[in-house]
Amino acid sequence: MSLSTRVIAALGAVVVIGAGTVGGSIAYASSQGKPAEREATLVVGTSSVRSAPLCYNGGKPLDQAQIEKCQLDAKKAGKDKKLESLDVKAGDRVGVGVDPDTGERGWFAFTDGGQQGQSPIAQEVKDSTFSGTVLASTLLNTSGTTTVTVVEADQKTNDIYGVWYFELHTES
Repeated sequence: MSLSTRVIAALGAVVVIGAGTVGGSIAYASSQGKPAEREATLVVGTSSVRSAPLCYNGGKPLDQAQIEKCQLDAKKAGKDKKLESLDVKAGDRVGVGVDPDTGERGWFAFTDGGQQGQSPIAQEVKDSTFSGTVLASTLLNTSGTTTVTVVEADQKTNDIYGVWYFELHTES
């Protein structure tokens, strides 16, 4: 059986188009960069925002001076309205998510609200990337702006590796 010239040309065209598609897809994918790493996500109801850590030392523990600077930088960023934020109502549910590497090392999250002036969202989480959700009314402070802090920490050594900050703006 012999193939006609048309069939051979058609097969050649399919191979060329297929190779072009694969080549174009590879070029497109490589231009997209890596997926975001070291991001935390704040979730309120069905809304969410993501942020890179405000304080991170390339995977090495932060020393005390870096932690103190981090806290000052967070206050300034909050004052300058540069922290990622979401609006929240008392009846909403709030949660926090982290990237898999942070989840593997360990992390915790809290707010500067609640009855004691500090309210946990997640306590000593390890090998998990989501806190679950907490009723917002238990997390909020009376000022109308509540800071959410997420900390990547080794639970055995208490070393801190990264800190993220978000804000919750209370709606009536």
